[in-house]
Amino acid sequence: MEQNTVQLLPDATAKSLQFNKDGKFSIMHLTDTHLAHDNIEASVWLMAAACDREQPDLVVITGDNVHNDDDAAITKQYIDKLMTVFQTRNIPVAVTFGNHDSETGAMSREELMAYYNTYSCSVSVDEGPLLSGCGTYNIPILSSDGKQMRFNVWVFDSNDYDGNGHYGNVKKDQVDWYKAKSEAIEKENGGKVYSFAFQHMIVPEVYDALIECKRRKLYSFEHINNKGTYYHFDPNRINFGTLNETPCSGYENDGQFEAMVERGDVLAMFTGHDHTNAFGVKHKGIDIVNSLSSRYNGDAFSSQYGYRMLFADEKAPSVYTSRVEHWFNMFTDEDAKKAKIKGDTYAANLIKDVRLKGLREKIFLTLCRKGGALLTGRKVTYKH
Repeated sequence: MEQNTVQLLPDATAKSLQFNKDGKFSIMHLTDTHLAHDNIEASVWLMAAACDREQPDLVVITGDNVHNDDDAAITKQYIDKLMTVFQTRNIPVAVTFGNHDSETGAMSREELMAYYNTYSCSVSVDEGPLLSGCGTYNIPILSSDGKQMRFNVWVFDSNDYDGNGHYGNVKKDQVDWYKAKSEAIEKENGGKVYSFAFQHMIVPEVYDALIECKRRKLYSFEHINNKGTYYHFDPNRINFGTLNETPCSGYENDGQFEAMVERGDVLAMFTGHDHTNAFGVKHKGIDIVNSLSSRYNGDAFSSQYGYRMLFADEKAPSVYTSRVEHWFNMFTDEDAKKAKIKGDTYAANLIKDVRLKGLREKIFLTLCRKGGALLTGRKVTYKH
């Protein structure tokens, strides 16, 4: 095999974190928050409530984070409100970017990252000009005694668009960096270190893990780059969650997924971009997973948005567990009553709003999924 000679960037490794004394480590995956003036208050409140509930050891935010305004001061205000959630709770947060973060507005990706990194809770890295994009790095997770690296988190900027206006992808130089870094980590630690990978755009290989059909069916979706072909879950694979819309991968493919298959250290890839998808499919030993948008726009549909939790154990680093939480499942009537008693009318009204709209959405989704399974004769939703 040809030796990988890509330069390892010393500043592309984030500050190390470590497993807790009980040997556990939890990650909250937030994505596609799209924070702007019309949704920021409710979205930030819900994310803060989720952090209080879950108390994650790390938060990873995978792009389309805030609206990039023509006035940089407004963009910074959005970032301030987002990052204050984690800063006040002393939760480390890792950020990368999506297709919209620098699509418009006054701030470049590098300027955005520099501002995120003014917060001490940020473990994000701007790896510099030697790699495509901004926000490709790894976060070592040390053992509970801090003596060795027991897990790793890869964060990739999947870029915005290619030259023809298609969605972006992780480029060859980033793939080469990953391979070289992965090899170095294995050598330094006397064996492979298992890991998660996070990025905005899902990989094209997701379609290889689905079944192609020649016409549209219930819960089958048209290929993003191959019109006229449709895909749905393959019952002979390991699937979890629900596929609610077309997986929007990039058109170009510079070998990221195959490099991870070859290296054998990535357990699962977690992406956003497709706001309503909360599913995973196992392909060539790697779980390809999409998480829900983490914003709340106040409409009924956004009540089904939420976040994903991941759990790793240093005693069994090759195994992980995952669950999705929807905003509509987070609260009870008692939560609204407690907020009202405390005099927090905003929280009380927001909880009521999420629960009411979420109840309607939950009934609708349940009926559609059960009806879809009945009409198609196949499962359209799998247990998480």
